[in-house]
Amino acid sequence: MSENIVILMISVSTFLGALGLIALIWAVKTGQFDDHVKFTDAVHHDNEEDLQDAILISEKKKKHEQKKAEKKKQNYMPPD
Repeated sequence: MSENIVILMISVSTFLGALGLIALIWAVKTGQFDDHVKFTDAVHHDNEEDLQDAILISEKKKKHEQKKAEKKKQNYMPPD
């Protein structure tokens, strides 16, 4: 391949990459990825078992974090 083709390929790919980045930044700033209806509909369609499972999981996570904090306190040794 000649140098001109390589330079052309690099410049075109850089331009297309920059164009894609600009499009992504524009979409994020204008709220194209925000979907508030999704979250409200999810609450309406959850059944009671799913909600109970979510509560149990959050309680288990809290207990685990408390045990981890207690264990960290027990093993604490100040530097000499």
